[in-house]
Amino acid sequence: MNLFVALLVVVAATAVTVTAMLLVRRRAPVGSYFTDGDRASGVFGVLATGFSVLLGFIIFLAFSSYDSSRSGAETEATIVSQQVETAQFLPPDTASALEGELQCYARSVVGPEWDAMATGSLDSEINPWGAEMFRTMRAADPQTTAEQSAYDRWMDQNADRQQARVDRIHGAEGIIPLPLWLAMFLISVVIFVYLLFFADSGEGPRTQALLMGSVTIVICVLLQLLVFFDHPHGHGVGRLHPTAMERTLRLMDAQFAVADVKLEVPCDSRGVPN
Repeated sequence: MNLFVALLVVVAATAVTVTAMLLVRRRAPVGSYFTDGDRASGVFGVLATGFSVLLGFIIFLAFSSYDSSRSGAETEATIVSQQVETAQFLPPDTASALEGELQCYARSVVGPEWDAMATGSLDSEINPWGAEMFRTMRAADPQTTAEQSAYDRWMDQNADRQQARVDRIHGAEGIIPLPLWLAMFLISVVIFVYLLFFADSGEGPRTQALLMGSVTIVICVLLQLLVFFDHPHGHGVGRLHPTAMERTLRLMDAQFAVADVKLEVPCDSRGVPN
C-alpha cells in the first residue's frame, strides 16, 4: 500500500464516520444519549485502553518480524560475499562453477525472489541456485589441507546463509492470523458505535466532527501501520528492498574485475538459467 492509497483510506473512513456522527447529532438530545457522562467516559476509556494495548502489542511483534527480515537480508548478502572468497581456496573447477552460481543466486534474490515476496507468492520454494551449489560441492574433491579447510568453511557458511534466507522470507508470509484481524476490526466497530452515543445536539458540528474524526484517524493510521509491518516487502515508502544483495553484486563484479577473472555466469541478469 503506497502513501496515496493509505491517505485515501484514512480520508474515506474519516468522512464516513464524521458524516454518521453529524447525522446522529441532528436527533440527539442535548448532552448526548448518556445521562451520566462520567460513567460513559469511563467505559469508553476501558474500550480505548484495551484496543490500544492489544494493537500496540501486535505492532511490536510485527515490527520485530520486520526487523528480522531486514537483518536476514543483510546477513544473507554478507555471507554470499564471504562465500565468493571461500570459493577461491577450493579446487579450480569447483571454484569457477561456484563463482558463477553465487552470482546467479544473488541475481535471483534481487529479481524473481524479491518480486515473489512482494506479492506474497514465494511460499516455501527454494532458491534453485542454492540446489545447484549443493550439487557442485557434492562433486568436489578437496585434496590439500587448504582445500579441505575451505570445504568445511563453505559448508558452515552455507548453513548460515540458509538460515539468513529463512529470516528474510519469514516476514513475507504475514505473521498476524485472521482471528486477530477480525478482533481488531470488531473492536474498531464497537468504538465507532459507542462514539455515536456521544452525539450532542447542544454542541457545534465542528466539535462533534473533531470528536469522531480524531479517533477514526488514529485507529486507521495504526491499523495501516500494522498492515505495513505485516507485509514489509514490495514497493513504496519504507518497504524492504534488496539493497544489501545489490551491493554484494556490485562488490562481486569489482572483485572479479580486479582479479581479472573471466566469469561464465550460467544465468541472465535476473538469475534465470540460460
